[in-house]
Amino acid sequence: MTTTMPSSDNVLRTDYQKSVAAYWNAEKDPVNIRLGEVDGFFHHHYGIGDYDPSVLQGPEEAREARIIEELHRLESAQAQVLIDHLGDIRPEDRIQDTGSGRGGTSFMANQRFGCYVDGVSISQQQVDFSNEQARDRGVDDKVRFHFRNMLDTGFETGSMRASWNNESTMYVDLYELFSEHARLLRYGGRYVTITGCYNDVTGGRSKAVSRIDEHYTCNVHPRSAYFKAMAANNLVPISVVDLTADTIPYWELRAQSSVATGVEDPFLTAYKEGSFHYLLIAADKV
Repeated sequence: MTTTMPSSDNVLRTDYQKSVAAYWNAEKDPVNIRLGEVDGFFHHHYGIGDYDPSVLQGPEEAREARIIEELHRLESAQAQVLIDHLGDIRPEDRIQDTGSGRGGTSFMANQRFGCYVDGVSISQQQVDFSNEQARDRGVDDKVRFHFRNMLDTGFETGSMRASWNNESTMYVDLYELFSEHARLLRYGGRYVTITGCYNDVTGGRSKAVSRIDEHYTCNVHPRSAYFKAMAANNLVPISVVDLTADTIPYWELRAQSSVATGVEDPFLTAYKEGSFHYLLIAADKV
């Protein structure tokens, strides 16, 4: 693995990137922290699947703990679905978690495949947290996190068997992003993203989608932009899964929890009105 240590000026190249990094460096949102404390896998993405309605019943004093555990089960299920689409990964292979957050999906992928994982984030706080987790887990010889820009990671061309973005594509230009993934992937390598995207048919960002952008300081892309940018960078979709209906229960449960952040209503409105989709796209490098 390369050991070059890029400077902050090289990683954070625009005022927007600096503002995004500042947001995540300061972030201590309970919806990310408390859920991760359930089993030590800290995620920065949403969940899929029906929730168990019994968590809303039973003794009131334990209700919140049941909801937290169930929300975490749903977000871990989402990560498992992404990992399911990475293809045939061997222990000697190297894969990349692009926009790696606090490392949850990276550790799950290593746990399943026994492979090398490089996580990339522009948040030094996330990188430090994740590397400490790797040391605590005893996997720091195979799972490492780097303060790098996902548009220019500095890793060797053709060095990755697979790579992914889990809800992080809305912070960057898709053509630049997929160009870097195509450079990193070997021929036949697999790229996977799970992302929210707005529906081209509705003619632009709805009010609900604009509120999501504002909340996360991001820029949600139209659905069509993903396929155009992939085609321009020799990434050929092999699987497209609409997870919109599968993610709505997560948001309905989260809205009833103590870790709600206020963005639940925009997500539910956007999904239910059809202006926003939650997609998994898996593509092969050709």
